[in-house]
Amino acid sequence: MKHSIEMTNSLRVNRGQATDWYSRYESTRHLSERILAPLSAEDCAIQSMADASPTRWHLAHTTWFFETFLLKSLAGYEVYDVSFEYLFNSYYNAVGEQFPRSQRGLISRPGLKETLAYRRHVDQAMADLLAAENLTPDQSQVLAIGLNHEQQHQELMLTDIQHVLSCNPLDPIYQPDRVTSENLSELSWISVDEALAWIGTDTDDFAFDNERPRHRFFLDAYRIANRCVTNGEYLAFMSDGGYERPEFWLSQGWNTVREQGWRAPMYWSRSGDGWNQFTLAGRRPVRDQDSVSHVSYFEADAYARWAGCRLPTEQEWEYAVLQDLPSQASPNPRLGDAIGNLWQWTASQYIAYPGYRPPPGALGEYNGKFMCNQFVLRGGSHATPPGHIRPTYRNFFPPEARWQFSGIRLARNFDLQDSQCEAG
Repeated sequence: MKHSIEMTNSLRVNRGQATDWYSRYESTRHLSERILAPLSAEDCAIQSMADASPTRWHLAHTTWFFETFLLKSLAGYEVYDVSFEYLFNSYYNAVGEQFPRSQRGLISRPGLKETLAYRRHVDQAMADLLAAENLTPDQSQVLAIGLNHEQQHQELMLTDIQHVLSCNPLDPIYQPDRVTSENLSELSWISVDEALAWIGTDTDDFAFDNERPRHRFFLDAYRIANRCVTNGEYLAFMSDGGYERPEFWLSQGWNTVREQGWRAPMYWSRSGDGWNQFTLAGRRPVRDQDSVSHVSYFEADAYARWAGCRLPTEQEWEYAVLQDLPSQASPNPRLGDAIGNLWQWTASQYIAYPGYRPPPGALGEYNGKFMCNQFVLRGGSHATPPGHIRPTYRNFFPPEARWQFSGIRLARNFDLQDSQCEAG
């Protein structure tokens, strides 16, 4: 496919007038189309479960965002198709009604070709807007949110297409070289003294509203694992009857295990005496030394209980990553896989920080209204776009979700002895 080449050729802009905003916009939009490139039009139309969306929908929705929140208010802008406001609005009630999320796979039209034409239409209008170099502060803020919003959907495109392809008995490969392999260090424990810690951000750099305001939080002394839990360690939990022993599980988690028939992480399947897992590079043997991934909060919590440990709170995670370091851009080297390996479940419910107020208008619906029945994950994953991860970033999903690249990092109270935590 040559979608990104077509898009580039369609942008009639004087590059001498283009600002840094245009460069960022162009590179972000091109990455979405590079993610699309290995897929067929049929791949892009499938919705394999209610939590996932078709790739084609992601491409249209991220385009709808720029059209809705930046372009529609401009004099002379011609809306591509008025029906798209309904089809591709995700959850912004202040904008209007939305097509049901669980039925996005039923939207056979617009097809992929027209979806890409829609992107080109909006991209040209955005190029004209950015070439003028006269964005207002409010427009700049919306543009920054839009770019980060598309980066979020780029990761969702990968996680959703992995689920789509996993449903095909032929085990199709998305990209043969998209393999993550690790040689993790020996598990050890980093001791963190009690502290009145500063959590969140107050910098002028981009951050979502749920990362603010920066505030103080008292932490008791604790220990946190230097790396994520491995497949081999998780296999020990499975071999010890972890999925059959209710004493390790929260009540709702145990009910989910029985209702869903969970016996292993998502995408794992038996292969003779061992296990395989479905990946974006196809089905491959489970390697003991790799970090266990595609586990839910319920599984992460159950494993931690079995190991005699617990999950860190999001405040413990953030403080440990940034401890004794000069800036938020330099994570703790002793937690080398904390950033960009796997999203790590924390024990923290997704709630507002003290003093939080959602922004006014429709964009105030971006984060605040989801602060219920979700748990926080930290750290980003190998599917998170470059430049989109920071230590204060708060991802969130319901506790049963496991199609994301989510893993486990252990913590424990400072006064526990090594013998009380089997994983250590």
